[in-house]
Amino acid sequence: MKPSSNEITRPIQRRSFLGGIAAGIATAATPLRVHASASNDEVRIAILGAGGKGSQLASYFAKASGAKVVMVADPDSQRAEKTAALYQAKAVKDLRKALDSPDVDAVVIATCDHWHCLAAIWALEAGKDVYVEKPLGHNQWEGRQVVRAAAKHGQIVQLGTQQRSDPMQSQIREFLHQEKALGDIQYVQANRLGLRGPVGKRTSPLPFPKDVDQELWFGPAAIQPIYRNQLQYDWHWDWNTGTGEMGNWGVHILDDVRNVAYQDSQDLPDRITVGGGRVGWNDAGQTPNVHFALLETKTFPTMIALSNLPTRPKEKSAWAINTASSPDAWPPNAPGSGYVIACEGGFFLGQRGNGQAVDHDGKVIRKFHVDANMITLHVENFIAAVQERDSSILNAPIENGHFSTGWCNLANVAFRAGGAFSQEELTSQAEVPEWNRLVNGMTSHLTEYGVDAKALKSCPTLAHDANTETFTGANSNEANRFLRREYRHGYEIKST
Repeated sequence: MKPSSNEITRPIQRRSFLGGIAAGIATAATPLRVHASASNDEVRIAILGAGGKGSQLASYFAKASGAKVVMVADPDSQRAEKTAALYQAKAVKDLRKALDSPDVDAVVIATCDHWHCLAAIWALEAGKDVYVEKPLGHNQWEGRQVVRAAAKHGQIVQLGTQQRSDPMQSQIREFLHQEKALGDIQYVQANRLGLRGPVGKRTSPLPFPKDVDQELWFGPAAIQPIYRNQLQYDWHWDWNTGTGEMGNWGVHILDDVRNVAYQDSQDLPDRITVGGGRVGWNDAGQTPNVHFALLETKTFPTMIALSNLPTRPKEKSAWAINTASSPDAWPPNAPGSGYVIACEGGFFLGQRGNGQAVDHDGKVIRKFHVDANMITLHVENFIAAVQERDSSILNAPIENGHFSTGWCNLANVAFRAGGAFSQEELTSQAEVPEWNRLVNGMTSHLTEYGVDAKALKSCPTLAHDANTETFTGANSNEANRFLRREYRHGYEIKST
């Protein structure tokens, strides 16, 4: 159990309606459900984490029928108080006060990545339902413990991959798989080619802000000196607290791919090959700003290309990566933040809120868009499941979210387990010609920065056992070290 926020622990009071069924896994055929039953009680919500995402979610939950924001918790007292005041809610520093409170029915977890799983498990043990932001786990092992805890305690748990509630997704699945309008899928290229800047590099540690409780902010992570310029948000690019661009944006895009391309039939990849590095900046960040991965399955492969660098230093245009056999065989409007499903008869181009199918000549076959707010629908779907005590109606049930997060976690593990860059090694172990072209595209862009590809890291192809969620075979010992972490005393996640 969690350490109490008080010196003497007290029993958690559960609402009378708690005790629903364990979280299930959605399938492609599951219909969207977004309307809560008007006869059920109001769901009292605590927001855990009052940064940009937490404040955004608070506004959506406050507007949702059948929900009320009653508490906001954040180690930064100013952020907690500012957000709480908008809803006449109680502000607290320690999220355990929300978990102890009999006035809270469900929590919305929008903390730093390293807190997601521990906060979720503590909440489940306290009898609370959970809406947790992506990525689910800071590492793969702890995400599995959340899935087990949800089943053990019988609570409702939804991951914040809001696009799962976009009605457009079911239309795309039908178009690709029932109508087979583009023929068989050959491969997928996912992209997050979005610009960011360096986080700075201090010569002395960043003084911890006086309004932020350092002990609570680090929680399960090691308390370490910080050499970047700011505490908040840029924790994403530190392995101690974040999961990099792969965990930040990759989860959204790869969840879309699992949903519409694989129809959730592929839990985790079977083989993973990775390259990348942090180049072009001399900053204190640790996670790669250039990261590319080949994720192979028993059907078709998926590749993901991530870059935070512009085409040239000081420019504002993002990279473009073409994996077709010739430039004129690639759709000119392939999304830089989204995915391309390459099929026999053309391409499907997907991104948040929009999609279109084009033939090999670039002619648009069909466009997809539903005029709906996916965050509103996702929040309403969670509230409905809580009120009806029915996890089967969730659009992003927790085990499915664990798998989508896993594609990113495993790509991060492969990067961290990698060594000296070898382009030959990257391309020789995979019989995917599009991957070879992606690797060439990612490395060639670096010449504009005077960076040699040897400054990157690469990892030989790793075999992954989806049943045990561990690596097997060559180089597996090094990779398996990164599947879980050491936790600070008092903030341990234990096997469920």
